[in-house]
Amino acid sequence: MPKVRRSVFLSWLFGMSVGVPAAYGQSRTIRGDRWLRIAALSGTVEFIPFQGQRRRARIGDRLSSVGDVLITGPDSSARLEVDLATGFVSMAENSQLQIRTLSITRSGGRITELLVQRGQVRLRIRPLTNPATRIEIYTPAGVSGVRGTEFGVAVGPEGQTGVATLEGLVSSSAQGQTVSVRALEQTTIRPGEPPTPPEPLRDDPDLFIEVLRPASGRDEQGRSLVEIAGFTDVVNLLAVDNEPQSLSRDGRFEVSVPLPENRRIPVLITTPLGTNQQYELVVP
Repeated sequence: MPKVRRSVFLSWLFGMSVGVPAAYGQSRTIRGDRWLRIAALSGTVEFIPFQGQRRRARIGDRLSSVGDVLITGPDSSARLEVDLATGFVSMAENSQLQIRTLSITRSGGRITELLVQRGQVRLRIRPLTNPATRIEIYTPAGVSGVRGTEFGVAVGPEGQTGVATLEGLVSSSAQGQTVSVRALEQTTIRPGEPPTPPEPLRDDPDLFIEVLRPASGRDEQGRSLVEIAGFTDVVNLLAVDNEPQSLSRDGRFEVSVPLPENRRIPVLITTPLGTNQQYELVVP
């Protein structure tokens, strides 16, 4: 099956190519001076303090309270520095990150728990010397913890989570089961299910289109519809016409979208490590 490549137009192709569990959403008290500082941003990024008003984020802003939220809009991104140069967190477009826990233990260990409700983030964490220090990423499907590594997570619209490790080791847990995702491996976690067995890292944003054709009926505004079906790697994020789409267990999707006047439909694929590829489907 042929792949859809960047700037390659498709015409009439056939036969081708949750809510957060209660335990994950609970807040904990912050002890000690802890924060994530916005080191860089682009586009539209919003900061929602736990006890404050929603506003545009600025470089230098600190997420330091449980419940603080940062949201990136379309074509936007943000990079956060974890205090004491522990590491960096990079957020892709259309992502939402929330502080779940920031604390310091009696032994000086620093506990960082972040909730990624949707979108894609990538972490680069230096080796942690204090055994009580831990950094964990929570999603609607599970939790992934590290002690020094580079990895990414991608959270789809129904909470499905792709985890990919570039360096080091990530422990991904859900439903009482844990898998070790080593360097150059990836796994998938679906809400209510344990993580899948790790497999070789692909970091592959390829898109395969099987159906691209006019659909019967019209939307609520009376616009003609286009039926699109295809597949990509199951760990990836898929947005069709700027709307996130769910993937089946084998990475397939089917969607009907309004036909634009220019007959061009944008598609964006993003891997857990943040590699993305933009496509344009042209309807004849």
